[in-house]
Amino acid sequence: MTIEQPQQQITPEPAPATPGQAPESSRSATKAILVLFVIFAAVISAVVYSGILSRTASAASLARETREDSVLAVSVVHPKSGSADEEVVLPGNIQAFTDSPIYARTNGYLRKWYVDIGTRVKGGQLLAEIDAPELDHQLQQAKADLETAHANLRLAQSTADRWQFLLKTQSVSRQETDEKVGDLNAKKAMVDASASAVSRLEDLQSYEKVTAPFDGVITARNTDVGALIDAGANSPGKELFHLAATGQLRVFVNVPEAYDRAAQSGARASLQLTEFPSRNFTGTLVRNANAIDTTSRTLLVEVDVDNSNGELLPGAYVLVHLKLPGKTTHGLTIPVNTMLFRSEGLRVAVVRQGRAQLIPIVIGRDYGSDAEIVSGLTANDQVIANPADSLISGEEVRIVGSSGASGVTTGAAK
Repeated sequence: MTIEQPQQQITPEPAPATPGQAPESSRSATKAILVLFVIFAAVISAVVYSGILSRTASAASLARETREDSVLAVSVVHPKSGSADEEVVLPGNIQAFTDSPIYARTNGYLRKWYVDIGTRVKGGQLLAEIDAPELDHQLQQAKADLETAHANLRLAQSTADRWQFLLKTQSVSRQETDEKVGDLNAKKAMVDASASAVSRLEDLQSYEKVTAPFDGVITARNTDVGALIDAGANSPGKELFHLAATGQLRVFVNVPEAYDRAAQSGARASLQLTEFPSRNFTGTLVRNANAIDTTSRTLLVEVDVDNSNGELLPGAYVLVHLKLPGKTTHGLTIPVNTMLFRSEGLRVAVVRQGRAQLIPIVIGRDYGSDAEIVSGLTANDQVIANPADSLISGEEVRIVGSSGASGVTTGAAK
C-alpha cells in the first residue's frame, strides 16, 4: 500500500524589480496628478479668458456709449398745415350799452329811496326823494316877487295908456309920455325876469324827485336816508345811483394791427365765456376806431350783443373769435419753442442727414403757443424742439424723440 504524500502548492515569487523602473502604483498616482493639473489649468484658463472677454465687451460698450453721448440728443416736431377757417381769438370786456351815474341836481337831505342794487327800472320811474326846505321857500319868495312884478306892470300899463291919451290933446309933454312908456317896458322886463326865476326854482324843485333817465338795472346805490345831498358831480362820493341798460351790450376788443383786416363792420363774431363753457354767443361788429392806437398798436373794435334774456353781465371777461378773411394759400405752423432768435435773424433748426441745419424763416400770424410760418419750411422737415442757444449748423445730432406740432412726444428713435 502506497501512501501518497500531499503536494505542496508553490507560489511563484515576484520577479525582482528592474533598477530605475517605478512600481505600477506609483505610475497610476502620477497620471492622476497630471490629469488634475490639466483640469485645473483648463479651469484657470477659462476663468481668465472669461474675465478678459467681459472686460473687452465692457470697454467696447463704454466706448460706444461715450461716442453716442458726445453727439447732441434732440427731439423733433413736424410742421402742420394751417387751418382753412382761420380766426383770431382776443380778450374783450363786456359793457352795458348805456351806463350812467345818477347825481342830484339840488341840495338837501335824502328823504327816502325806492330802489336798490339789482332792481330793474323803467325810464321816469321814481328812485329817491330829497327834502330841500330852503329851495321850497326860495320858490315861494320868487312867486311872490313875480306877483309884485305883475302888479307893477299893470300899474305901468295903465299909466302909459293914460299919458299916451293925454298926449293927443297936448295935455302932457312928449318927454313925460316917453318916460311912462319906458317905465312900462322896464316893468315887462322885470316880470320876465321874475317868471324866469320861478321857472328855474321849479325845475330845481322837480329834481327833489330823482327819476331814472332810461330803462335799465340799478348796479349801485351810494346813499341812504338822512344823507346830506350836494348837487353836482365835481367831487367823488356824490353819485346816488348807477344805472346800466343791459338789454343790449357792447363788447370792446383791441385788435392787433396785424389782424385789422378782421375788423370789418358787419362781420359776425363768436363769444365764449367761462361761466358758459359749452355755449357760443353771437355778436355783430358795428364799428371800429378807424385809427391804430400808437401806444398799444391795436385797433379798438365794438361788437354789439343782444342780451334781452339778461344772461350776460356787464363787466364780464369774454373771448371774442373774429374770422379772418379767406386766403388762397395756407402756411405751416410750428411751436414757438422751436425758434432761435439770432443776430442774423429768426431761425429754426432742422435735422438733415444726421446733422442740424439752421434755416431762416418768415413768420405770419402769432397764435400764442404756435406761429404761422410763411416761408422757409416744408411739411416734411424735422424741426428741433427747444434747441440749445449754442447749436450751430452742421453739428451732428441724434434724434431721441419725435413730437407733433403741439410739442407732445409721440415716439422715440432707437
